Amino acid sequence: MTPPSGRFSRQEISGASVSDVLTSLASSASGLSTEQAADRRAEVGPNSMRTHGVSVVGVLGRQLNNAVLGLLAATAVVSFFLGDSTQAIIIGVILAISIGLGFVNEYRAERATAALHSRIRHTATVLRDNRMTKIDVIDLVPGDVIRLELGELVPADVRLLEVNGLECNESILTGESTATEKTAAAPAGTDLAGASNIAFMGTVVSAGDATAVVYATGADAEFGRIAAGLGEREPETEFQVGLRRFSYLLLRVAMILTVAIIIINLMLDRPLVESALFGLAIAVGITPQLLPAVVSTSLAAGSRRLARRRVLVKRLVCIEDLGDIDIIVTDKTGTLTENRIELIDTVDPEGRLSESVLRLGMLATEIDPSVGGTCANQLDAALWADRGPVTDARRIALLPFDHTRRATTALIEDAAGRHLVCKGAPEQIIATCDRVPAAAERTLAALFAEGRRVVAVATRPAPELSSVSAADETGLELCGFLVFADPPKAAARESLRQLAALGIEVKVATGDNPAVAEKVCADLGLPIKGVVIGADLEGMAPDQLDVLTADSTIFARVSPEQKSRVISSLRRRGRSVGFLGDGVNDALALHSADVGISVDSATDVAKDAADVVMLDKDLGVLATGVAEGRRIFANTIKYVLMGTSSNFGNMFSAAAASAVLTFLPMLPSQILLNNLLYDTSQLAIPTDRVDDEQLHAPSHWNIGFIRRFMLTFGPISSLFDFLTFGLLLGVLHAGPIEFRTGWFVESLATQTLIIFAVRTRRVPFFRSRSSASLILATAAVIAAGVALTVSPLSGQLGFTPLPWQFFAALAGMTVAYLILVEAAKKAFYAEPELAAAPPVRTRGHVHRVHRRAARFNSPVRARP
Repeated sequence: MTPPSGRFSRQEISGASVSDVLTSLASSASGLSTEQAADRRAEVGPNSMRTHGVSVVGVLGRQLNNAVLGLLAATAVVSFFLGDSTQAIIIGVILAISIGLGFVNEYRAERATAALHSRIRHTATVLRDNRMTKIDVIDLVPGDVIRLELGELVPADVRLLEVNGLECNESILTGESTATEKTAAAPAGTDLAGASNIAFMGTVVSAGDATAVVYATGADAEFGRIAAGLGEREPETEFQVGLRRFSYLLLRVAMILTVAIIIINLMLDRPLVESALFGLAIAVGITPQLLPAVVSTSLAAGSRRLARRRVLVKRLVCIEDLGDIDIIVTDKTGTLTENRIELIDTVDPEGRLSESVLRLGMLATEIDPSVGGTCANQLDAALWADRGPVTDARRIALLPFDHTRRATTALIEDAAGRHLVCKGAPEQIIATCDRVPAAAERTLAALFAEGRRVVAVATRPAPELSSVSAADETGLELCGFLVFADPPKAAARESLRQLAALGIEVKVATGDNPAVAEKVCADLGLPIKGVVIGADLEGMAPDQLDVLTADSTIFARVSPEQKSRVISSLRRRGRSVGFLGDGVNDALALHSADVGISVDSATDVAKDAADVVMLDKDLGVLATGVAEGRRIFANTIKYVLMGTSSNFGNMFSAAAASAVLTFLPMLPSQILLNNLLYDTSQLAIPTDRVDDEQLHAPSHWNIGFIRRFMLTFGPISSLFDFLTFGLLLGVLHAGPIEFRTGWFVESLATQTLIIFAVRTRRVPFFRSRSSASLILATAAVIAAGVALTVSPLSGQLGFTPLPWQFFAALAGMTVAYLILVEAAKKAFYAEPELAAAPPVRTRGHVHRVHRRAARFNSPVRARP
């Protein structure tokens, strides 16, 4: 059989009969063989739109796209043509090193991101070699026959062959939120909305199931054509917004200083080029050039640590968002319970054991009763565990479970005739019954109080039916209850303790009965502030809802829309909310949360909607991820605080000195070299330890706090610069070269050593130990700076060897500087608003629903 050589339009496929479609695709109802699929894969390529490949050119381009570095390069060129070739070469070398460091770190971060994406898999159930098997969706080809089930993303454009109550949410293509009913028959219309016998890539199976044949994959699919026109730029996270605002602060300070310095130097009749170079060097010097490199190094290292702890992040910056969480809303099953569901009883409405209830329950499952077996639905699988097929009944039709009806209904024929069997949530089933024994409510209440999961079963004669619809689920008689046990997870108590230690409040949103959720939470020691039932949320005003959600712990019997409303309400109160879910009914809530968290075993739609995917459904694993996010943010802030304080102080000193001295206090190339050495030492910050108290609550970008820190500690740095000036001029009687050399060494020493003071609120070295890498990097940079002043390159760099007396005095001043900084730090953090907790700002969330609307979420796994 030859693979199809052409591409088929939606109109051609939709308007043709099933047999014609299979013939056109050179396929059959039994699917393809492995060899045929391999040949077609080689011809049409992978079933993906775009990959997370790493572009060397793209990474390098982002490094060069820097206005300050661009201006610096231009002035280096101008300097070269004006005859100052030595300085031009020095600036060129420094630019190359700076760009190179940024490139290496960002390239590594990009590679880490690509590796993470390659580990998040979507699979499809396909008929190959006449048997159903699961394969990676990127290996689907035209002609493959696949199964579609509830909660799955449709992995390609498919023509439906057999349909069983199938409905698809096609909002990603049409914008309509209501589900579309599907059929296997050729429709009257073949436009996008009218092609009811086609399921499109990226849409979600919201009800029923079906068998279908693939006719378009990758960029040939409807979704692929749309995706091909979308840009790849991701929306900013809170962390990135903070970085951008911080950059604006530094840019304003740098511009003011640069303009002032150029004007002062021109008023002193200094050469224009020299004044411009010096002013530009000051602008670069006050800016932490390697902040992107420090951030990317931290995030890449953090992603690797999280991956070892079985946590995958789709975007590296989501790690910091994970650390920002102060509320977790989670489901109950699998997180608080073992997710090991066992059938323990089948009882009638009075609570007496009843084998007939078990038989009826087995008939109303997605498992063929004449064959038996297992399925993905855990409750149904538990019903059939170690039980053979039902031989005394025949199932004629089945209406599968959906999250609106919360029931499964089967049309059964046996010796007693044709009758309807309906199985589902007790409240839903009881509402469809004409007669409910009074004892049923007491039986249910007792089962729920024991923490049992309960499914109700009801039936009625149906001789008139040949198929089943939701309208037929009326006039039923309650037969009894299926009772399941899902014990609390042994490790959940410790996981909850870990989250509490991180200052994270845990709330539970479940479709289960409130009494069951209360029992599980009580057994695990989770404090319960209040319990809300989904029906109570209907029609509630936003302000009332905000009060209710803040004062409640359990939200039971909630619909997907109600979960989303609860999360949006918590966010309106300024909380940072993470939501952990794994089902198709969790997609809305995952989108609404600040951080959507799913698990590797989740439905495709849940994994696609999530920012973070855990390989184990364990709150302890989540606590590890939160702590890692906070650790990364804490280390990033260390770099920011030391940079804004010491950089600002040194550059202010340079500006002031240039106004009173008859020579430049430091050459532009020396300023840049100093800044490069200083920044290089800080690349070890991502390896640094973080004090425990820094993990107990989330910290956020606070530009006001950073500005105050800069204006407090910057002048202290300048004070010691001025003392150095006095030592060099008044005691050592230094000339221009000696002055520049001495200040270069002092500036480098104080700039780099201050990290040990600002990295902690504790007493450094004694009560808070830094990492060995940071200590070695700092010592190495200071040693390199001193070595440059006595090396053969010292003359070209404008340096000269200094007497030992200077270094003795420098050591004493450096110790005094660090002591004064430590005293100022204690006074600074003693202020009431800073003493109790880490600096936080009033949150200004970018609403994630809107941000995600601009984001392309591929329904298929993309490979690097």
